[in-house]
Amino acid sequence: MSERGVRAIFLTGRPGVGKTTALLKAVELLKAEGARVGGMVSREVREGGVRVGFEIIDLATGRRGWLAHVRQREGPRLGKYRVNLRDLEEVGVGAILSAIEEADLIVIDEVGPMELFSPKFVEAVRRALACGKPVLGTIHYRARGPLLDEVRRSPFVRIITVDLSNRDELPERVAAELGPLLASRGR
Repeated sequence: MSERGVRAIFLTGRPGVGKTTALLKAVELLKAEGARVGGMVSREVREGGVRVGFEIIDLATGRRGWLAHVRQREGPRLGKYRVNLRDLEEVGVGAILSAIEEADLIVIDEVGPMELFSPKFVEAVRRALACGKPVLGTIHYRARGPLLDEVRRSPFVRIITVDLSNRDELPERVAAELGPLLASRGR
């Protein structure tokens, strides 16, 4: 990568700007070059045009769970949602830990307020960043806390702000920057 020692890229930006879309397009480009990709993504779920929650998806297995939902009965509350710690840890944390062991690229979408309710998630992100493998993720643009501060201050992490002017070219740029790191791992 152009900056010495950078091995993780986190996309940030306002909600709805296209962070996850850009991340997934970069993942597809890297998979097309033979990269084994693991980790987790989250996506909003709508019913009748209204957002009701967020789903977690294990990229390697396709396993799904709920990160948060308006009808979730237990768990930490954030706005109108309750966080489903069980699914976050079983699906999301499990996907990150499996990716540390088995994948060439670890994907973590997103490091944000809902996910930070789980100490196991926080530890999994720290392990992913410390393992030496390339990481591609998204980070909530406003949230603060010890893990988010660590990510933002790390000399191994580049944070790119996604906006309407750059979101379409970002997948190719990110794939081009991470590709050499994957190749250097002997895939």
